[in-house]
Amino acid sequence: MKLLKRENQLNAPVKVLQFGEGNFLRAFIDWMIQQMNNKCDFNGAVQLVQPIEKGMADMINDQDGLYTLILRGVENGKVISEKQIIECVKGCLNPASEWQKVTEAFCGDDLRFIFSNTTEAGIEYKAEVYTPGVMQTTFPAKVTALFYERFKAGKKGLLVIPCELIDKNGATLKKYILQYAEDWKLGDDFKKYIENENTFFNTLVDRIVAGYPRNEAAQLCEEFGYQDNLIDCGEVFHLFVIEGPKTILNELPFDKAGLNVIVTDNQKPYRERKVRFLNGAHTGSVLGAYLGGCKTVDQMVEHPVYGKFVEKLLFDEIFKTVQLPDDEKKAFASSILERFKNPFANHLLLSISLNSISKFKVRNLPSLLDYYKLEGKLPQGLVFSLAALITFYTTDGDYTLNDDANYIAFMKALPACPVEKAKAVLANTAFWGEDLSKIDGFVDLLAADLKNIAEKGIEQATKDVL
Repeated sequence: MKLLKRENQLNAPVKVLQFGEGNFLRAFIDWMIQQMNNKCDFNGAVQLVQPIEKGMADMINDQDGLYTLILRGVENGKVISEKQIIECVKGCLNPASEWQKVTEAFCGDDLRFIFSNTTEAGIEYKAEVYTPGVMQTTFPAKVTALFYERFKAGKKGLLVIPCELIDKNGATLKKYILQYAEDWKLGDDFKKYIENENTFFNTLVDRIVAGYPRNEAAQLCEEFGYQDNLIDCGEVFHLFVIEGPKTILNELPFDKAGLNVIVTDNQKPYRERKVRFLNGAHTGSVLGAYLGGCKTVDQMVEHPVYGKFVEKLLFDEIFKTVQLPDDEKKAFASSILERFKNPFANHLLLSISLNSISKFKVRNLPSLLDYYKLEGKLPQGLVFSLAALITFYTTDGDYTLNDDANYIAFMKALPACPVEKAKAVLANTAFWGEDLSKIDGFVDLLAADLKNIAEKGIEQATKDVL
């Protein structure tokens, strides 16, 4: 079967440089760019850059940037299924071997927008030496070096729109760029350029993306009439909240393309609701369910034990920590369950497990700590979810390789004693930014859960917290 390839060259100017070539951005940002091209004559191409050395660049370039996006779900009882070939992606660069090409793309005359999704672990600051012409290590350091080249070339500033799921993602990225500029002594004029000529937006993204449909890919390609190794699948629902000046819509006409995009001066209420309920329920439940034999999110929520555990997290614990009217919270939490049950998503639990430690810190720890402050006791479900995380990371299997190597090494070296294991994890400030072992009763409760999982198995241990 013929591989999906372009019949005609992509002639649109590269207006977007995107750090991240994974399933989410291709089903979210690139889909949005395609909608604006189709409906608003945006006429923009996207140049992808894979954030790390090993990625999907070769596969993407083999298909000339083309891929099929399938959006499926149930809305108001009606099944919706949409298929579209995304044509706006020019290709993908590997910065480890093509740093000069990445630099040239970043200095392009037509470039106006920077998008990124390097996971919660991507926007970080680690001191490193600046080496001109050589790829830096962290994502913010890479971007700093690239901005410096753009500055020296006398090119205008950019709109920077990160999609990583951390609080104040745009402001944090900007802060780290300025820190590297200070470390590397790049000069006051460059810092003024970053401050005054570039705009960094805080954002919130929301769409469940399952990615490549392994179980049905062969059948779908038969229906398409072409081979596509990059099929991407997601739900129909989408929401993009951007904190910043509404003038961004003059350049990115999301509204005219009919997209569910909100530009606001305060995205905090939207972020807290989404991150704590949707992402928190994901990260808090999938590792235990995976250890219990479930493979996908819909299997998990339909399971008699793990499905009840998801409900416990949503309605008994996270619910109490979100400062919104009860009716609004109940409606949103209920909608999360409906989205999780989407039979078309085929959202693999293992794909959600990527960088689970940093995800727990961002998505679940704030709810756990707020619950403790509000109720005067630790939330049993959220503590148990941390025990499941530890068990997942200390169980033999290659699936724990998709995290920071230092984190994995730490988890693999933990002592066997549940109390010592719990104390070591909670006291690791590199994980949590604080010593959680000082919270009264936390070590004992976590150790009891670890012991229960080891002795009774994950399913019975989960039942015991319901």
